[in-house]
Amino acid sequence: MELKGVVALVTGGASGLGEATVRRLVAGGARAVIVDRDAQKGEALASELGGAAVFAPTDVTSAADVHAAIDRAAALGPLRIAVSCAGVGWAARTVGKDGTAHDLELFKTVIGINLVGTFNVLRLAAAAMSKTDPLADGERGVIVNTASVAAYDGQIGQAAYAASKAGVVGLTLPTARDLSNVGVRVMTIAPGTFDTPMLALLPEPARQALAAGIPFPKRLGAPDDYAQLVEHIVRNRYLNGETIRLDGALRMPPK
Repeated sequence: MELKGVVALVTGGASGLGEATVRRLVAGGARAVIVDRDAQKGEALASELGGAAVFAPTDVTSAADVHAAIDRAAALGPLRIAVSCAGVGWAARTVGKDGTAHDLELFKTVIGINLVGTFNVLRLAAAAMSKTDPLADGERGVIVNTASVAAYDGQIGQAAYAASKAGVVGLTLPTARDLSNVGVRVMTIAPGTFDTPMLALLPEPARQALAAGIPFPKRLGAPDDYAQLVEHIVRNRYLNGETIRLDGALRMPPK
């Protein structure tokens, strides 16, 4: 699928992986709806990109919010691309050192945002795409979800996060099969250790230690590495129903 003349909806689009994706897709000729809860950053990015992007304040777990964001997309043109980057990550052991059990509400919150929120965007974006005119080969759209290497290599304290991301991996093939009849592809990217705003809060020695653990290249992933892969997935029509690890051959240790 070509980027020119299509509309992309990107959740978590105001910073990190989402922001890089918005910038790359817009640079390629697409128009973008920046979906995020951070109004200040979202509006600033939309203003910088001019008429190529709009901001839609959205809680991805809300059907009404996502519907509204999709309506914003429809006002710009045919929605053909949806990328889910919104997510959270909290650490807690199943049983703490003091014998306290993992907080159940925390577990539900992580699952709710990372997994339920991703599916909420996927189902509503796919429904909107199914109503668009098919392209020459019958394709109507492509959806890219974000998992994590934690789906496979969950570390100590990552029960909630790893479960949520494993759920995103598990969604990929069945939803791709479900949507084959309407010409919508579904792919997932599982990033490793990326240089995002969350990691920017770590002391530099800790950031260097993380980078040193990556086989090659020995650096943290750049948000544009992720965005480049999104662009390739959009353009390569034969990619469907698969999760791609984007991690420099990293395999996470227990802690």
